[in-house]
Amino acid sequence: MTWLAFIESNTTGTGRDFCATARARGLRPVLLTRDPSRYPYVAEDAVDVRVVDTGDLSAVVEACGALAEEGGAGGTRASGPDRAAVPGGSAGSGAPGGSPRDAALAGVASSSEYFVATAARVAAKLGLPAADGDAVARCRDKGAQRAALAEHGVPVPVFTVAESVDGAVRAAEVTGFPVVLKPVSGSGSVGVRLCRDAGETRAWAGRLLDRGTDERGNPVPGRILVEQAVRGPEFSVETLDDRVVAVVAKHVGPEPYFVETGHDVPAPVPEETAAALANTALRALAALGLGWGAAHTELRLSVRGPVVIEVNPRLAGGMIPVAVRAATGVDLVDAVIARASGRPPARPATGAGHAAVRFLRTPGEGRIEAITGLPSARNAEGVVAAAVTTAVGRDVRVTHSFLDRLASVVATGRDTEEAGRRARDATGLIEVELDGGAKSAEAAEATATAEATKATTSARATGATKSAQASQATAPTDTAHAATAMQPAQNVVRLAQNAVRPAQNVVPPAQAPRAVAAVEGDR
Repeated sequence: MTWLAFIESNTTGTGRDFCATARARGLRPVLLTRDPSRYPYVAEDAVDVRVVDTGDLSAVVEACGALAEEGGAGGTRASGPDRAAVPGGSAGSGAPGGSPRDAALAGVASSSEYFVATAARVAAKLGLPAADGDAVARCRDKGAQRAALAEHGVPVPVFTVAESVDGAVRAAEVTGFPVVLKPVSGSGSVGVRLCRDAGETRAWAGRLLDRGTDERGNPVPGRILVEQAVRGPEFSVETLDDRVVAVVAKHVGPEPYFVETGHDVPAPVPEETAAALANTALRALAALGLGWGAAHTELRLSVRGPVVIEVNPRLAGGMIPVAVRAATGVDLVDAVIARASGRPPARPATGAGHAAVRFLRTPGEGRIEAITGLPSARNAEGVVAAAVTTAVGRDVRVTHSFLDRLASVVATGRDTEEAGRRARDATGLIEVELDGGAKSAEAAEATATAEATKATTSARATGATKSAQASQATAPTDTAHAATAMQPAQNVVRLAQNAVRPAQNVVPPAQAPRAVAAVEGDR
């Protein structure tokens, strides 16, 4: 059997799905990781493991080269964190004398935001299917990503990269409050916060710049992003290569944080709005040199049109792939595995048309004493997936990031409203009790209340699109740029072909702040 190597994994479900899907395609998954104990599913599903310093590119190349020579019939099952790293191996033996389909190692991939660039570079070194590793790495640096997008005329917020607290405050004052501060690398809303004045900016910048490592224990750059707070509903565009699979509406928790509390597939917006969002996402991918494999592009729909918040060169998290499959029949996980292993994609199944994701967030901090209601949630009407991502005995704390989500439900319906209601109601059946007496039912009630205030998302999105069109009618245009921007629209899958022309940049590229050094000395 042929190996498919995964470099580390995410911790919220997709990594496990990657391994199961690889097996379903006749491949033998193997996880290369520094710490197998981080992923309980590895032992539960008897996934092969090689303990490797995944922060060392040469070590990962060596391990994958050894797999290519060894073949999927060799090796042993995971036996815990004391397994030795794979020795030896030729870095050039990834696909000896044939295609990845015939090789002992079919491909290298990662479900983790933090290791997608490593996976791409290793695959390329071994002659296996891969994205441009340099483009992926550049995309992982939010400051470099912003600069590249602005240079190519893609709408982005006003931004500055800062490496000192004073520099961050000065940048915020120049940009105008409120601003959003975030690490230049990161994932899952970790460290992202709205700052409304100089005091909040100073405090949060200090906190971010004091961090030596990220949540993975990796060193973090001594830089942060200070950017304009863009108002308007939030969306994501899910793509495979240069094709749009779905436009997704996001539900976000209360400010000053940006924790995602749910998703709707497809976004309940007019066709021209969906097409404008999709078109802008494709322009962003082209500007960044992406367009191979999956990407997850996040945007806000401002009064001037779509604005790219960030492009993630990976498959979406947050149960979005499950919802996309339920709604459209397109299996994004299988598509990623097929792409990484050089195999043809599967034909889409028949989808239900509409699906929604809702999350249960922690009601507070403490040790989990009881979890109840999961079977009831799974059996609720329209539910296609329900899962708890924590366990009794674990300590939880409020992080204002994706880590605050303790459970998720994906449900289908005849329309967005029904799918969302079913997912929300099923989520309310799951109860997590902490040692202090706090129960997740309180969090579920708060989620329902917050969701009620978002009932006008479609109306606001429609209004934003009309405002953008009106603005464009009077705004100066770059004819050559507009003509080029329209070309990707033909690749939009099942979306309107009469896409509105993307709005002008929030800040024209020539004016976009690039003063990494001039302002302050330097996800």
